[in-house]
Amino acid sequence: AGNVGTATRTVNVVDTTAPVVTLTGAATVTVELGDTYTELGATASDASGTVTVVTTGTVDTDTVGSYTVTYTSTDASGNAGTATRTVNVVDTTAPVFTSSATFSAVENQTSIGTVTATDLQAITFTISGNELEITSGGVLTFATAPDYETKTSYTATVTATDASSNSSTQDITVNVTNDEDDDDTGTGTGTGTGTGTGTGTGT
Repeated sequence: AGNVGTATRTVNVVDTTAPVVTLTGAATVTVELGDTYTELGATASDASGTVTVVTTGTVDTDTVGSYTVTYTSTDASGNAGTATRTVNVVDTTAPVFTSSATFSAVENQTSIGTVTATDLQAITFTISGNELEITSGGVLTFATAPDYETKTSYTATVTATDASSNSSTQDITVNVTNDEDDDDTGTGTGTGTGTGTGTGTGT
């Protein structure tokens, strides 16, 4: 009879799947303080075709800390996939002494000199024993003014420690020199009186 009946179905092909972002290299990277950080990047794949990766986040290799770098890829349907990398900037390098291991000081004075060291972080100084003292900034002094006639040489160990607890040591010697103005020698004149007895013969 030629009668035709119809029905329709709508099929929506959609994309709700985010791109898969894959890191190039390790997910956690360690960089020494002061060194250069090299970005390894990431790649992405998606069923919709070629997608690109955008990298965000910065790494300050002059400051110890943990940094996060994020990699994001967005497809044509607005689905976004991400991956992250942790970059740890660490300091494992001990301070290096730049001052001499030998100092000299005149007796009867407490000041000696300054101990110095280099490091990318702040340094704190300490010293062994109780005859010599040092400030956290490295200023070296006698605990008690030295006496050349009693002792002419003092030794101690100085420790330099940075903010990351890396430390190095230096054995120092302080030689005491004579204070010539304190000598007991000298010249002068004087008078005196006295009495005496004696015998003698004569012609």
